Amino acid sequence: MSKLIEGFSNGDSVLKIAFNDGKGNVIDYEMMEELQSVLDAQRGNNHLKLIIFEGEGKHFSFGASVEEHRKEFADAMIKNFHKLFYTLRDLSIPTMARISGQCLGGGLEVALMCDFIFADNTAKLGQPEIVLGVFPPPASLLLPLKIGYAKAEELLITGRTFDAQEGKQMGLINNVFENKEELERETDLWITKHILPKSASSLRYSVKAARVKFNHILTNFLPQLEHLYLNQLMQTKDANEGINSFLEKRKPEWADC
Repeated sequence: MSKLIEGFSNGDSVLKIAFNDGKGNVIDYEMMEELQSVLDAQRGNNHLKLIIFEGEGKHFSFGASVEEHRKEFADAMIKNFHKLFYTLRDLSIPTMARISGQCLGGGLEVALMCDFIFADNTAKLGQPEIVLGVFPPPASLLLPLKIGYAKAEELLITGRTFDAQEGKQMGLINNVFENKEELERETDLWITKHILPKSASSLRYSVKAARVKFNHILTNFLPQLEHLYLNQLMQTKDANEGINSFLEKRKPEWADC
């Protein structure tokens, strides 16, 4: 059974990809593989003007699978996840995240990679990886670029969640709507006004130009953070304790090493 729902609208100009893995829309290895395949298929689609990411049901995504953060799975999970970011970089197709409900961890990282983020008033966002004793490599680069270092450091180091209105105030979210129905309706109108009249080719060059620094940082520093995560962080007792305690539904016992 597919963990994604995908479909085109406006001819083949807009591609909607919905995470569809039950209540939390957890982004696990299988979903990453499906998503990679969908994105790879767009490399020759010269008419595509926008890719929309959203969550089926009440939530965008609870994030990447905690089970697959365990030491024995982390290497494959992290590398597959990061490959998605490089693919989106290379496609240079405008992207939008439409967020309802929980948008946490890897789910928020996918949203951070998007050019546009819209949400409704149910949205709760955050990078809570530190609670598990780990850190989010893509968000550690992308969040400062989106909202500035001072605010990004607060969110990354504390792991606290924030609502859609705060996200708009900090400049992360383009606009907030009352509920999911209004979110979908108003963003469809926004797309009709601001995206569909444009050349698909020119939109891609516009994304490349707007993201020249963004992409340089992603390309040059994400491999460094991947190495830090896999070869240093995951060798510590506390990173493994944090993940195992979460899976075992108990309070972590930190060794501070």
